[in-house]
Amino acid sequence: MKVVATNRKARRDYEIIETYEAGIELRGSEVKSLRTRSCSIEEGFVRIEGREAFLYNVHMPEFEKSSYFKADPKRIRKLLLHKRQLKRLLGLTSQRGLTIIPLKVYFNKRGLAKIEIALAKGKRLYDKRKKIKEEVAKRETQRALKKFHKKS
Repeated sequence: MKVVATNRKARRDYEIIETYEAGIELRGSEVKSLRTRSCSIEEGFVRIEGREAFLYNVHMPEFEKSSYFKADPKRIRKLLLHKRQLKRLLGLTSQRGLTIIPLKVYFNKRGLAKIEIALAKGKRLYDKRKKIKEEVAKRETQRALKKFHKKS
């Protein structure tokens, strides 16, 4: 699996409930552009419209060496999911506070471009602060234990 782009902000800003793997409908030289690892999914999100899922705000720049067909870098891309998965996601996102975000874009073993999307719930500011405090406390106790074991 060759990872092209990851969304580092996702795990910090959202609580991940479920993850799904979806195919991406790409045009022209977008695959070559992805192979050069030039893709930004930080601001991306998924919206389900009718019986289809679409990926918004994902930037895949034009491939410089493409000749005649150049796709818009921020165009809306269709995601390929199973019907059951679409129904489940539609039902869950109709609830208050749940959204679908991209986690990473990669090429699988067969060379197909895939995207890992997640059903997520936004974290509140106090949740983020609480997590940071816990991490700092854990780090300090590890340091104290390390010093204690060096003295012994």
